[in-house]
Amino acid sequence: MQAYLDAVRSAELTRRSGKVLAVAGHSIEASGPDAALGELCELAVAPGTRLLAEVVGLRPGRVLLMPYGDPRGVAAGMDVVASGSPPGIGVGAALLGRVIDPFGVPLDGGAPPQPLTTRSLYAPPINPLTRPPIDRLLETGVRAIDSLLPLGCGQRVGIFAGSGVGKSTLLGMLAQRVNTDVNVIALIGERGREVREFVESQLGEEGLRRSVVLVATSDQPALVRLRAAHAATAIAEYFRDEGKQVLLMMDSLTRFAMARREIGLAAGEPPTARGYTPSVFTDIPALCERCGATDSGGAISALYTVLVEGDDFNEPVSDIVRATLDGHIMLTRELAHEGHFPAIDVLQSASRLASALTDAGERATMATAVELLATYERNRQMLDMGAYRAGSNPAIDKAVELFPALRAFLRQPVEQLAQRTASMAQLRQLVGTAAA
Repeated sequence: MQAYLDAVRSAELTRRSGKVLAVAGHSIEASGPDAALGELCELAVAPGTRLLAEVVGLRPGRVLLMPYGDPRGVAAGMDVVASGSPPGIGVGAALLGRVIDPFGVPLDGGAPPQPLTTRSLYAPPINPLTRPPIDRLLETGVRAIDSLLPLGCGQRVGIFAGSGVGKSTLLGMLAQRVNTDVNVIALIGERGREVREFVESQLGEEGLRRSVVLVATSDQPALVRLRAAHAATAIAEYFRDEGKQVLLMMDSLTRFAMARREIGLAAGEPPTARGYTPSVFTDIPALCERCGATDSGGAISALYTVLVEGDDFNEPVSDIVRATLDGHIMLTRELAHEGHFPAIDVLQSASRLASALTDAGERATMATAVELLATYERNRQMLDMGAYRAGSNPAIDKAVELFPALRAFLRQPVEQLAQRTASMAQLRQLVGTAAA
């Protein structure tokens, strides 16, 4: 009887409803219902058709909602009914190998994945004192990363680049080769054409088999794109709690920030730097801090792409992401124009855990390689003009001699797999030649 008594006590015996007062763009203002921030509501836009909306703001006597779909058909006086449930997502092993939307609906033509359990989109923050140290290398198969920017299991890293520089291609390489149990890939605000291309060409059948791909295309409302980021993180948290090593890849965090800005402006938040609302600069750290290692034995290693506006690496979103994460990988248009792929600028990139993940010999090799690249770049203008005379400076001479070999080492075809031990041995050989 206790189960029945609990069900009766928790049952909602009243119908909380309100009326639509105004619609402006994708923002709906209603007189009620008596709902909490983040609660889901329903609007009957047609017989048998209901539009799902979320409460994004509260004003005296008014509720601000944003729909998860097209608001056409919403009219003044229409009923708004509170559902009584917060946003959630179905999670489970049945999601592996599937392409879904932010609500868990399959996009790959297959049957709905079963069985699943519902998990809240917004997990409580992890106690920082329960986070184990990150001391296990995450092998990615990309030479430039494994040899000079080593990553660890549970580390969070940003991939910064302008449009068309190769972010998605690099993500595809990592998804196929990184040494993890599960990949959770969130494509947020992507073009519809690029989704299929990424899944079939860059991710491939082998990569998809151990991945969950969650898609919210650019034509969908801001609330759907925002939900996609939280849903992907919730799915990754489920697999981490099962003790698995998870790689979460989100492309891109900038479009998450843009969606948060759109929602914040509709809810009445004041714009700040480049129009971004204050909630953007609190939601980005809150989202990223959900990743990492826990005492379950599992870990979420996260790669977030950041689409820098106008190739400005110091714009507001780039600044807050770089300050939040445990490292950054910069892709530059100059290297891409030279046919250098992946277009990783090692000198502008950093892994904050490199010293904890490598031994003294590896650190010496990495430091020498970076010093050679920096010496060449620092004197590039003088070398291009022909103003430098060989023999004037031994350090510059060595940098000039080894620069082509180092650049060739950092280049890597998409279809090529590189083992970290072999990459470090090759780099050590190059550096050894420099030291001699």
